[in-house]
Amino acid sequence: MTISRTFLAFIFCSKALFACTGLNIQAADRSCVNGRTVEFGEPLDLSVAVIPRNTTFTAETPLGKGMTYKSKYAVIGAYCFDKIVLMDGMNEKGLSAGAFYFPGYASYVKTTKQNQSKALSPLDFTNWLLTQFATLEEVKKALSSVIITNTVFKEWHKNLSPPMHYIVYDKSGKSIVIEPLDKTLKVYDNSVGVITNSPTFDWHMTNLNNYINLSPYNVTEGSLQDLPLKTFGQGSGMLGLPGDFTPPSRFIRAAFFSKSAVNLRDSQAAALQTFHILNQFDIPMGTVRSKERRKTSYDYTMFTSVKNPKTLKYYFRTYKDQAIKSICLKQFDLNAPNIKTLNIDGGQKICDVSCALK
Repeated sequence: MTISRTFLAFIFCSKALFACTGLNIQAADRSCVNGRTVEFGEPLDLSVAVIPRNTTFTAETPLGKGMTYKSKYAVIGAYCFDKIVLMDGMNEKGLSAGAFYFPGYASYVKTTKQNQSKALSPLDFTNWLLTQFATLEEVKKALSSVIITNTVFKEWHKNLSPPMHYIVYDKSGKSIVIEPLDKTLKVYDNSVGVITNSPTFDWHMTNLNNYINLSPYNVTEGSLQDLPLKTFGQGSGMLGLPGDFTPPSRFIRAAFFSKSAVNLRDSQAAALQTFHILNQFDIPMGTVRSKERRKTSYDYTMFTSVKNPKTLKYYFRTYKDQAIKSICLKQFDLNAPNIKTLNIDGGQKICDVSCALK
């Protein structure tokens, strides 16, 4: 009996779960917003930044400096540790992008002197997308001009080159998924606007067919031959929806929750609704654990963000502070000479409303 490579890779990535989930929803006025969670087994020291136009970046590769590029568009988003390249964000044209963990599958290109000048690290790639492009078509056309290399970062888990795949949304809500597979960048049109982690995106889309019976509408009654059957309460339409934190289960939940969401009036209302949907993927510390030798790591939802391409507002909250905060890209000088940053690793602020009672 043989065991497939896909199954082996899935077992591997399930052991070390990094449970990020991304989705988008549409408002009644046809505007779209997208949001995501960020989970990891170790603290990422997250900050947010506004990167103005004409900022110069030089990517990292195993051989040293890689591609050098200058931001064409201003961008707002989140980065980790001390390297200001965005792993999640939105630019002034309403293009959004995010990096998601992809263990067991990400296959990067070996860096050589010949390809070094067009090489990007797995973290630089998202930053390059956001600073250079306004549309999905522009992104697709440019992918053949770059490679992603196996760059190791000492701050990351086991000093590894983080295995990533990526989602990109345009202002209209259309999206693509980009996966580094077999040393090439494979692009999928993403009709559901959802992404999680391994296995590959096409596997998740095939797996959706296993849940064809799910519906947001309750099933009130039925029969088993002559035996009448009745539901016990609400939620029978979604009976069988997977509730665990594995990537396949989260993909199914994200697809059904986002596509069954009520179309609220505008993008502002949709942004708040997206936070409610992403609550379904919130992982409290201790619920998901991995143990290696004598060390136990806890996956938990460190960060949740929502991007509103219509208003150019970037909303976020953290595990330590559940209050939703926003930063509006329109309020900044997009031609400023310097990047502006804010570390968001603050404590929970509880508002006492005792004096408001009447």
